[in-house]
Amino acid sequence: MAAELGRVGVWSLKHLWDDNHERAAELEELGFGTLWLGGSPGGDLTQVDDILANTRALTVGTSILNIWTDTPATAAAAQHRIVDKFPDRFVLGVGAGHKEIIEPTTGQTYERPYSKLADYLDQLDVPKHDVAIAALGPKALKLATTTRGALPYLVTPEHTAQARETLGQGPLLAPEQHVLLETDPTRARELARQALGLYLGLPNYVRNWRRLGFTDDDVRGSDHLVDSLIAWGDEDTIKTRVEEHLAAGADHVAIQVVTPDGGLDFDQYRRLAAALL
Repeated sequence: MAAELGRVGVWSLKHLWDDNHERAAELEELGFGTLWLGGSPGGDLTQVDDILANTRALTVGTSILNIWTDTPATAAAAQHRIVDKFPDRFVLGVGAGHKEIIEPTTGQTYERPYSKLADYLDQLDVPKHDVAIAALGPKALKLATTTRGALPYLVTPEHTAQARETLGQGPLLAPEQHVLLETDPTRARELARQALGLYLGLPNYVRNWRRLGFTDDDVRGSDHLVDSLIAWGDEDTIKTRVEEHLAAGADHVAIQVVTPDGGLDFDQYRRLAAALL
């Protein structure tokens, strides 16, 4: 068996759930199938146990556990512990992270991340249907076919269509989608650009956007890029974007709610659940 994700889940930075394990039950009641913990959760993954213990059927996934900071043995031990206690409710998402973050924080030389990821998967003693990888480019997407599938981040429905073509019809494709319930264009783009600020300086995302046809001006944060990556507007507008991903071949879409302070906004989750679920 493999964990069921549902059509729509929630992507949220892990630290927002440190003291909110019980709030995950509200996401479950609203109908979201999966909670994805972003921001490189630590390898012991005790936070996952806490969230699963406070819910009945919600799936939890890591998006992503960083292969530079946690060994395959550490990740496998955590995964086995979790699935023994909570069968078919956990997906171990792993990925290579970013040179700009890895080298200053770990002291490791960030070389050949694709090879590092492939080697990590070879050493990871976890059933392949319980593992997915962060994948954007064609090589990483091909590698994802050796696991349950791919977890692309900050992508468009056009990327989803290309990813599905690369993956074929079997593997999981679960893109993340930033969303914002704000109908004023000026305010929406202000908040959206704030949310994108970090990523505009990360080359792997910029390269992926260029592959999708975005220009030099776009990748510096144009309105076109902002509008393409972050679905803002009313509930129907966001529903349309989610449905575009599903129509393009996604099995599951993980929405990330943009807020002014970067915190949790359960009012938006409730409104979006009513529209999407």
